[in-house]
Amino acid sequence: MAACVGEEPAVRHAAAAESASGLCVAPGFWATGAGRPLETAGLIARAARAPAVLLGEHHDSPEHHRWQLQTIAAIHARNPDIAIGLEMFPRRAQPALDRWTAGQTGEAEFLRESDWDRVWGYPAELYLPILHFARMNRIPLVALNVERALVSRTAREGWAAIPAADREGVGNPARPTDAYLERLSEAMAAHGPGERQSAGFQRFVEAQSVWDRAMAERIAETSHATGRTVVAIMGMAHVEGRNGVPHQLADLGIADAVVLLPWEAARGCEDLDDGLADAVFGLGPVQGAETPRPRLGVRLEDTAEGAVIRAVQAGGVADAAGLKPGDVVTAAAGTPVRRAADLTAAVQRQPPGTWLPLTIARDRAVRDVVAKFPAAPGG
Repeated sequence: MAACVGEEPAVRHAAAAESASGLCVAPGFWATGAGRPLETAGLIARAARAPAVLLGEHHDSPEHHRWQLQTIAAIHARNPDIAIGLEMFPRRAQPALDRWTAGQTGEAEFLRESDWDRVWGYPAELYLPILHFARMNRIPLVALNVERALVSRTAREGWAAIPAADREGVGNPARPTDAYLERLSEAMAAHGPGERQSAGFQRFVEAQSVWDRAMAERIAETSHATGRTVVAIMGMAHVEGRNGVPHQLADLGIADAVVLLPWEAARGCEDLDDGLADAVFGLGPVQGAETPRPRLGVRLEDTAEGAVIRAVQAGGVADAAGLKPGDVVTAAAGTPVRRAADLTAAVQRQPPGTWLPLTIARDRAVRDVVAKFPAAPGG
């Protein structure tokens, strides 16, 4: 994280770096949600005083997780009395997290006890540096999530149909903001016009709100019970625009949660807005692949309906296969895809130069496409 001595010189330095880089957010510096340079020390001091700090991520981005660790370390240096909240774990995994933090289990045993492959599925090495930082500093880890089956059942049946005994202690969510409803409506656009007025859309909204509410309640419970600042890591869709988890936290009495996001060099400046987050951190252009693993070239989001494609990289494998934003991937090589992690795992098992059959839902129709992965360099 950039070192700063005094606000004005630091802000001028960030502005100069932004101008020199030609990017809307200078790599290695903080900016407001609208992209105006921010002084690092003041922002981190504010975060360290907050009851909750929400760090967004794309789950499969190594750079996002490095940024999260850097930010957690900076906050911890200001305020050692923090906890780290984790979207990837349902509440039943809490004993495994406690044993890990206490140093009672090794990596392999922890991953097995926490049921990592089933409940999350993204490569553990992306998250292990954060988990080791918590362990070394005896920072409590908090399982924020509920079982995926509860969210899926809500999408099918509606929240009112779920008996109290099956709700895992989750209370009734606050009504979503109009902005959140609009974004969820866009997410459902692939299923045909008029969906926003349908019972299916209302159940979809309820499922997303229950998901957000579950994580917000765990954050609020931990903050109120311990007085710790809860630094929570979760998908971007849950925090952008303060519409998901931040909105539910406000309903629970925590209106001053700090929302921080990574900002990739490839992301357009037109997306920047003061309402997006309290601050964004500039990431530099990716210089080649992190590891020689196959990539589909999509940005995925878990929703109550499954793994939805939010963006497609121009010229990538998905683009060549004809995949589009809004597509819901339902199967890969005949194996059901229920979460983004399922598709990520299928892609990472794919050898170079091979084809991966995918089944998608688009415009109320089921389609089959084939993703063709390039041969390995020199192969």
